[in-house]
Amino acid sequence: MSNSTDSVERVPPPLTVRMKMAFGVGSTAEAITFQATNMFLLLFYNQVLGLSPGLVGLALSAGLIINAIVEPMVGSWSDRTRSKYGRRHPFLFASAGPIALCFYALFSPPEFLGPTGLLVWLTVVYVLLQQMLSLYEAPHLALGGELSDDYIERSSVMAYNTFFLWIGDTVAALVALKIFFKATAAVPNGALDASNYPSFALWTALTLFALRMFSAWKTAERIPYLSKTDASTPPFGPREFMGDILKALSNRNYVVLLFALLFFSLMTGVRNGLYIYKMTYYWQLNNDEIAWFVIGSLCGYVFAAFAVKRLHARFDKRWTGMAACLVYCVAPAIPLVLGYFGILGPESRYLIPILILFSLLQHAPYSILTTTIRSALADIADENELKHGLRQEGVLFAARTFFQRIDTALGTMLAGWALVLIDFPAKATPGLVDQDVLTGVAAVFILSTIPGLVATYFYGSLRVTRATYDATKAALAKNRAAIATETADARPLPKEIP
Repeated sequence: MSNSTDSVERVPPPLTVRMKMAFGVGSTAEAITFQATNMFLLLFYNQVLGLSPGLVGLALSAGLIINAIVEPMVGSWSDRTRSKYGRRHPFLFASAGPIALCFYALFSPPEFLGPTGLLVWLTVVYVLLQQMLSLYEAPHLALGGELSDDYIERSSVMAYNTFFLWIGDTVAALVALKIFFKATAAVPNGALDASNYPSFALWTALTLFALRMFSAWKTAERIPYLSKTDASTPPFGPREFMGDILKALSNRNYVVLLFALLFFSLMTGVRNGLYIYKMTYYWQLNNDEIAWFVIGSLCGYVFAAFAVKRLHARFDKRWTGMAACLVYCVAPAIPLVLGYFGILGPESRYLIPILILFSLLQHAPYSILTTTIRSALADIADENELKHGLRQEGVLFAARTFFQRIDTALGTMLAGWALVLIDFPAKATPGLVDQDVLTGVAAVFILSTIPGLVATYFYGSLRVTRATYDATKAALAKNRAAIATETADARPLPKEIP
């Protein structure tokens, strides 16, 4: 597990389902945080409190950009941390409370603040929330990468993580809409009622704190068997951080993953930006009908959770990831292609079941791909340990997140430009939008498949296989044995008793 010479290697017990679930619970908290802020933060500060949506957007962008820069630093910091609680858990325990407090404060600004004060409050608190999230996310994902050093078992760990992300996304949306912001006769859209937000903020913050603390507490049982930082490793600093980034980028497989992520995130950014337009205006579905699509996502994620280990064992991670990316690129665009040729439309019989089926074909490959890449990153950490003598799960996961967030923002911006280009009307009414405009929405969505196909090529170019894994692990074992022998030879002989 570790090449540390100041600690005795301990053989870890088998990784239980309970431990994988405890790790996944932490991801549920992450998903709830992002889903809640993404769904309601702009609406709350714009429609409820009256701030300009442009100013709110700038405040949120500032938080995301700073977060993207800080997260790799946190990853490097956790990689180099030495404590009796291991490398990751000090960050997990320390960030749980501040995240909950920042979330509550974000949706509970002081009533006496004017527009300028509200904007300052939003910007400062959101930036703080994002930085506290950085303290949690990078170490948490890195922990998942080192819970097991088995090629296939790593895939199982990340499959649980991906499934619990889905739970968080779904629970956050359903609980908020059905409990805290449920419709009333006076206010059909409960999210526009300011009186609903205090209870939403309090209960969500308490839930976030409880989930993160539970995950950190239960996974702490694994600390004695996790990788440890060697005593000779310099502590975190600016020079060490830059060196860690260069070490990560010197790995060919990691660079290939980043290129794949570049094009994949462009596609998903455009599609996410156009999603509500596609569902509401192109297919003319209402919110109650859209809620049924949870069936497709649930079936997709459940299938992926059970299938991914078998797929990696049968086809390896490289080909599994490539195939999953290809299906994810093509399948969601097929209904729109059918719509373009007049085969499928808002008036079509069984429209919702058909779209739910394609939703399954969207979420299953996405879950498989996400699990595959995170599992492969743990294998890349082995390669970097062999080359540089330092395990870099924190940097590898965090640097990937940096590129993903910047690139997803770019994709979302491209979606906005596309809507301007096709002249999509403001305050449009479903069913009354010109067909040429709707065809433009469909065309942009379909064309977003192109960068996804480029990402598929890069995922197929990975050289992370069972064979490379076995070779790397054998070399690491040889190095560790040599280090142990040198350490034993260097110990002074006991003095003779006269």
